[in-house]
Amino acid sequence: MASDLFESPDYYQIDDLLSEEHKLVRNATRDWVKKEVSPIIEDYAQRAAFPDQLIKGLAEVGAFGPYIPEEYGGAGLDQISYGLMMQEIERGDSGVRSTCSVQSSLVMFPIYAYGSEEQKRKFLPKLASGEFLGSFGLTEPNFGSNPGGMITNYKDMGDHYVLNGAKMWISNAPFCDVAVVWAKNEEGRIHGLIVERGMEGFTTPETHNKWSLRASATGELVFDNVKVPKENLLPGRSGLGAPLSCLDSARYGIAWGALGAAMDCYDTALRYSKERLQFGKPIAGFQLQQKKLAEMITEITKAQLMVWRLGTLKNEGKATTAQISMAKRNSVEIALKIAREARQMLGGMGITGEYSIMRHMMNLESVVTYEGTHDIHLLITGADITGIQAFK
Repeated sequence: MASDLFESPDYYQIDDLLSEEHKLVRNATRDWVKKEVSPIIEDYAQRAAFPDQLIKGLAEVGAFGPYIPEEYGGAGLDQISYGLMMQEIERGDSGVRSTCSVQSSLVMFPIYAYGSEEQKRKFLPKLASGEFLGSFGLTEPNFGSNPGGMITNYKDMGDHYVLNGAKMWISNAPFCDVAVVWAKNEEGRIHGLIVERGMEGFTTPETHNKWSLRASATGELVFDNVKVPKENLLPGRSGLGAPLSCLDSARYGIAWGALGAAMDCYDTALRYSKERLQFGKPIAGFQLQQKKLAEMITEITKAQLMVWRLGTLKNEGKATTAQISMAKRNSVEIALKIAREARQMLGGMGITGEYSIMRHMMNLESVVTYEGTHDIHLLITGADITGIQAFK
């Protein structure tokens, strides 16, 4: 079993911008990934199986709701700590980071931000400890980039609601204990409901035959006349802005996470290039290989500065949706490019499970699409700078 020799690049001494707590959180998460994720993840990805034994460890390092206050079971950390954790976990695998993103930003965040006190007390501690796993139901078979067109709906039956519809491409769906589901009421207004495992008519079929996120469980949420207690409606906010605010939090984590995947590909390529001999010397000594490595570290450094500044803005409550979109899009774009260049530097070895690069590359093909597609994020920036929306 290969050892995880990863060394984090820090070309501009960005560690100097981090607090001691940030570095402690980052290093603890990195150590856990090296010990628990790296040794097993290639095998699980090859088998398309979810390593559910990691759930307890993720909870113990605080990866579930790290910014949720301690009174509700979270770690009470700031947004830069959250970002650094996602960076380290996705450095291990995008699918494992997806589990954390869904749990933290798409399930715990809306319950914390828009739930009743009773809902917070009931669900958040169990989600933080990993006793409960959650999923987030927004995307539908016919409504992805246009979630406002959703057809999933619920009707008021007096003492309960009846929910009908389906959600697709849902991380954690096959084994979730609770799902935060967005549906339209009889007036067409979008609300969030907490659907619990065991409610009659609620099923979660798994999506098979994926080439990407193979170590992550993906599925559907299907609602066939599901009776949902009225106390499971999120009372704090309605309208499309409610689920979109959750996506802001998730996209922020992805901006850091995808950077972690980029770092891992760069570190692998750099290490390999110093060891691989051709024409009598390490390939790191050839101009084209140095060009590739120099461009990789340049893009990583720029992205490090971007996400650090975004985290600072988020801590101050100043980060905008458009700023988060830009960072998510940039990090995933550079990660994909670095993965592809790194794969070429490793030649044929780059496609094997002996190295992480091909797995990262396949995973990133999902990351570039979910939580807002690459093109939609471009248009969010375009709308922000011109004042004109191109996708309506």
